[in-house]
Amino acid sequence: QVQLVESGGGLVQPGGSLRLSCAASGTIFRLYSMGWYRQAPGKQRELVASITSAGTTNYADFVKGRFTISRDNNKNTVYLQMNNLKPEDTALYYCTRGTTYNGYYRASDWGQGTQVTVSS
Repeated sequence: QVQLVESGGGLVQPGGSLRLSCAASGTIFRLYSMGWYRQAPGKQRELVASITSAGTTNYADFVKGRFTISRDNNKNTVYLQMNNLKPEDTALYYCTRGTTYNGYYRASDWGQGTQVTVSS
């Protein structure tokens, strides 16, 4: 059974940076696509970024140019580097494992989430 454990969330001022990490266990990590979702209070969950097993990345328009997803298959870890954070980035961020088909990522397993709060 796969386990996904996020870390790195916290409180940051607007314009600041955070790096989220997600350690995966119980899976052959390198074979799967990975993704980050987020959910803000009162809003629907939304896909932020994904990365295929080959390293192809995809981003939501609202984070393009600010966030970078990457993976280290030797460490079974996926990262989300978040720069120039805005108050509207405040949300619970979830690490996911999934598959990518025809360029679309679908999550099948979820972590517990890590809170990111952007506020002055």
